[in-house]
Amino acid sequence: MKFATKAVHAGQDPEPTTGAVMTPVFMTSTYAQEYPDRPKDGHDYSRAKNPTRTALEKNLAALEGGSSGHAFASGLAALGGILHLLKAGDHVVAGNDLYGGSRRLFERLWRPLGLDFTYVDPRDARAVGDALRPETRLVWIETPTNPLLSIVDLAAVAAVCKSARERGCLLACDNTFATPYLQNPLAYGFDIVLHSTTKYLGGHSDVIGGALVVDDAGLAEKLRFVQMAVGGVPGPMDCFLVLRGTKTLHLRMDRHCDNAEAVAAWLGKHRRVTKIHYPGLASHPNHDVAKRQMRRFGGMISFVLDTSVDEAKSVVARTRVFTLAESLGGVESLIEHPPSMTHASIPADKRREAGIDDGLIRISVGVEDVGDLIADLEQALPR
Repeated sequence: MKFATKAVHAGQDPEPTTGAVMTPVFMTSTYAQEYPDRPKDGHDYSRAKNPTRTALEKNLAALEGGSSGHAFASGLAALGGILHLLKAGDHVVAGNDLYGGSRRLFERLWRPLGLDFTYVDPRDARAVGDALRPETRLVWIETPTNPLLSIVDLAAVAAVCKSARERGCLLACDNTFATPYLQNPLAYGFDIVLHSTTKYLGGHSDVIGGALVVDDAGLAEKLRFVQMAVGGVPGPMDCFLVLRGTKTLHLRMDRHCDNAEAVAAWLGKHRRVTKIHYPGLASHPNHDVAKRQMRRFGGMISFVLDTSVDEAKSVVARTRVFTLAESLGGVESLIEHPPSMTHASIPADKRREAGIDDGLIRISVGVEDVGDLIADLEQALPR
């Protein structure tokens, strides 16, 4: 099946009892068993297995080209699921342009428990390779990165990590910005793909969720155990909402991409914009890599104004169509100021060191009329 058909149908056969076309919301915590320790098809308790969650997990696995999906209560819960595969003394190599919540999880929760983290520029595959140690057990990549929209060459990173993988190092990619419609890291040699299903997969800003997709049976079994043992799983209604979203993912993503390309071109002509981060622009330093590994370039843009933190805050507060809010990937356009919002947990010196300037603004370009979006930015940006 092609992507659009899988988005609508994968994991979602009609319900066998009634023939319901839509996967029901199985609002149950427990299941009747015919005899002790003989659950029906493994259904004994919904923390371990729920039919609505199973449908979502099968759908996401199909979209990413994996064999097994694993749904979690949030994107960070999914990242925690990966980290639970590690132990004290293990080492992690991560990109230095990183979602602030991921870095907070690494530094404030897992480093005190004995994991060590090294941050490198992942656009330089050799830098990733040079950072590897015998005790490295995870390489963590975002592409496109948040919030600077850098593009990491997935095949190059997989190549330099070949020996590390042979001794048990996992390669994991946060594919939230690209979605499985635009990019599939498993196809480039990665072991785990993560999504915050809150974003484009849900697509309507009404659900929190996360997911991991793998294509290895042994790794899948370990993640199933983490789901069951830790319990950070989504409820059935959350799974239903994400399934509702994935049915239209391909339609929405094409419109997100169309609008973002037009907005990025307009921003490139604005005299107060000093830098634009959008991989669809030929001027983007990683444009050729993006063309090679992505089908299109996504709906996220960040740009820098020649202004102070306070003036940048004023700009994002003046928009009328763009909503000032964290998160991304919904049908409505959002705008935010990473230094004071999504990346505020990163110390200012580390933030600036990573290229997150005081005047950086990030926009999630929605599916509205693109003329209205451009007019809104025109009235909000300083002249």
